[in-house]
Amino acid sequence: MKSEDTPFEGGPMDGRVLPVLVGMTGHPPKTYRIPVPDPDGGPPTVLVYRRVPRDGRGGLGLARWKYAYDPEGRPGSGRKWPWSKPDPKAGPGADPDATPGGKPDDADG
Repeated sequence: MKSEDTPFEGGPMDGRVLPVLVGMTGHPPKTYRIPVPDPDGGPPTVLVYRRVPRDGRGGLGLARWKYAYDPEGRPGSGRKWPWSKPDPKAGPGADPDATPGGKPDDADG
């Protein structure tokens, strides 16, 4: 697989450049998670970095992206496919299988 040297900004990885694998589109992952082991043997701490565009245009051999530190470590929004059903919790009319407009079903008579 192909990798791209990508800079990290903020947090404990500030100023470092790591080789990051790129996908078929040539882009690195949107979220980069780095597990850091706990010295006392507890669960590891996970550092979360988000992909953002770099300032200016990347020339030959320079990454077009960088990773910015996300101290809250929010989960990603996930993939949004055009054929996916809407999220049932995403607002009014939550049930996608409900009868539209409150009209009775044909089975109701």
